Amino acid sequence: MKDAITPAPTNLRQLLYDATTRLRHAGIEAPQREARLLAAHAANTDLAGLLRIDALSDAAHARFLRDLQRRVNHEPMAYITGHTGFWSLDLMVSPHTLIPRADTETLIEATLDHLPDRSAGLRVLDIGTGTGCLLLSVLAEYPDAYGIGTDLTPQAARLAADNAVRNGLDTRCAALCCNWADALVGPFDLILSNPPYIPRDDLAGLMPDVVKYEPARALDGGADGLVAYRALATVLPGLLATGGIAVMELGIGQDASVPDLMRAAGLAVLEIRPDLGGIGRALIVKK
Repeated sequence: MKDAITPAPTNLRQLLYDATTRLRHAGIEAPQREARLLAAHAANTDLAGLLRIDALSDAAHARFLRDLQRRVNHEPMAYITGHTGFWSLDLMVSPHTLIPRADTETLIEATLDHLPDRSAGLRVLDIGTGTGCLLLSVLAEYPDAYGIGTDLTPQAARLAADNAVRNGLDTRCAALCCNWADALVGPFDLILSNPPYIPRDDLAGLMPDVVKYEPARALDGGADGLVAYRALATVLPGLLATGGIAVMELGIGQDASVPDLMRAAGLAVLEIRPDLGGIGRALIVKK
């Protein structure tokens, strides 16, 4: 079979060279770094620790080859290793949740700027919490805040709760399995959401790592990509405290349509903050 992984030498330098070549041919970006990450994961160490290793054990070698094949097949690295970094946290991930992206950290930056009092006892809601990345990052920055994360997928809600324990934040938050905020009445000082926003016809054109492995429910924004935002526009006015803010992630080209939906719901648009690529990424609205 052409793409099958054949036994490779356990000499680490040669192993990394061969793996880098395979990853490059598979179209994986930064193949040398990815090969090193896979080797570090197989050896149960980090990249610095990998520098002290000349060869992998037989067990680590076998694990490396299995994981390499998964990455050649475009399975995301975070699903292979089971965790990823976001903001100041290390979060477990699973195929039931989206993998947190660096662009989403724009929402945390915007929150910190619009709510500068770090001692505030904020009441926080994260709608569609997934891994809990938004809620937990905010709680890490506001030590007197507490919050709730909701997700329609039971496995995601459980993972968010596990990530709260992993990062020592479980005494200040809870994760609930429900549709949007059906079980909640508020009021909340801060509402966060990274909803599904990819137009359905665009899903097939996403990178293989995304379309083949990440949960479609967390990506599919309906025919025009705005279904979730319409739902948010309906519930946010009733959930926000007077003077409270909501911070939402936007997709490409949604920095006009989504603010219009929020204004129509009676919310004031404070800012549309771009990510590092210049794309309007974080929408901040106020009641």
